[in-house]
Amino acid sequence: MTEIKHLNNEKNGTFEIYFDGEKAGEMTYKWAGKDKFIIDNTEVDKAFGGKGLAKELVFAGAAYARENSKKIIPLCPYAKATFEKYEELQDLLF
Repeated sequence: MTEIKHLNNEKNGTFEIYFDGEKAGEMTYKWAGKDKFIIDNTEVDKAFGGKGLAKELVFAGAAYARENSKKIIPLCPYAKATFEKYEELQDLLF
């Protein structure tokens, strides 16, 4: 069972993912103005690899952006590859 927690302030934010109650990874971002943010890092602990948790983090960030009419600049290599792979995320790119 996974749970994602979102922490956000005016300068940056983090999506943390927990697997069976244990923190498994996080995706961090920085605000680039009021209408977009830059995903700068996505990381999952090796002990939790192969479970699709990094993808869940990117999709959580995408859902947040969509719900709040924001755009995303995916600088993190993993996030960038995920945005390129999934057509349903393309509308969120800045």
